[in-house]
Amino acid sequence: MEKELFDRKVNQLFADHRKLITKPNKIKKKGNGIYNRYKNPVVTRDHAPVFWRYDLDYNTNPHLMTRLGINTTFNAGAIKLNGKYLLVLRTEGFDVKSIFAVAESPNGVDNFKFWDHPIIMPVTDDPETNVYDMRVTQHEDGWIYGLFCAERKDKSQPDDSSAALASCGIARTKDLINWERLPDLKSNASQQRNCVLHPEFVNGKYMIYTRPQMAFIDTGDSGICAGFTESMENAVIDEEVMIDPRTYHTVKEVKNGQGPAPLKTEKGWLHMAHGVRRTAAGLRYTLYCFLTDLNDPTKVIKRPSGHFIEPLNKERVGDVSNVVFSNGWIKDEDGTVYIYYASSDTRMHVATTTIDKLLDYVLNTPEDPGRTELCAKQRDEMITKNLNILKSQYPEIDL
Repeated sequence: MEKELFDRKVNQLFADHRKLITKPNKIKKKGNGIYNRYKNPVVTRDHAPVFWRYDLDYNTNPHLMTRLGINTTFNAGAIKLNGKYLLVLRTEGFDVKSIFAVAESPNGVDNFKFWDHPIIMPVTDDPETNVYDMRVTQHEDGWIYGLFCAERKDKSQPDDSSAALASCGIARTKDLINWERLPDLKSNASQQRNCVLHPEFVNGKYMIYTRPQMAFIDTGDSGICAGFTESMENAVIDEEVMIDPRTYHTVKEVKNGQGPAPLKTEKGWLHMAHGVRRTAAGLRYTLYCFLTDLNDPTKVIKRPSGHFIEPLNKERVGDVSNVVFSNGWIKDEDGTVYIYYASSDTRMHVATTTIDKLLDYVLNTPEDPGRTELCAKQRDEMITKNLNILKSQYPEIDL
């Protein structure tokens, strides 16, 4: 390729990228009354800067090939800082290694732009092979904490190249630029994933939501648990209390895990979690909500039935299909809530709602009665009530 053509193609790459990241996002029609989905993903692999993917030196890349490709951008922690909506993205390269990258938006729904440089996360004395799925918590102690999965090769199984150990990595920052790495969480569990720091002290201690595991994939009898530690600088949990167990024939029958840190409301702590169930087509990941007591966040006070967000349409296809996963949401000053969720381990989306709507959903949606007969009766009661309302208040509607 001649240098002149090379230069034109470089300019076109940047023009196409600029067009993508400045594309307005609009609310989809026909919402469910609980939240609004948006037409476009907020971050895809094509949002990664051109200079992250291409060597722009004509002498070393005369054919303008992709040198360090980006495979997926997903499972982002979220926080609002200095008036900007920030996502700490799991950004996976063609090499299957994930790095953390920050993308910022002025409004939370579009115009997400990557910061120029990724997070170079400091390592412990035992460096991990991979890191991912950071939950970002602004804690009342003044620090912003990032809790993430730190994955290392399981050296006890040298002949199994996929055998891994997962622990809870911990780092803290004030600005998402300069990070201090702290020792990994210590607990009695063999492995830990989906760990999340509660945003306030509970009885003077740090509270961490956990999901203890017996193996890298196998969760054993665990569900969403919680433990307490005196310090985040050397976080140690001696006992984990079950908060939200897995339940047969529900959206969380195979496994579940806390999503982002819960939101504080006047009615309690509002939680969003992922649940996994087994289907004929494989595992299906959805999101669900529950509410815990303001004074005792380990006590669940309301569990609405079923899933909250499910993968729909194009969201169902990707690296790991039929999955939605969230580890980030932002509550704005006016009560608006931005829910950031990944679809099929591939891209990031946003849904918007309000604290009032979320509380209405959680408090007034019936709980799962547990059996088909009772579910049928529960639905029939609502049908009978609605038919009476329609007949008396909406006689013009043809049933």
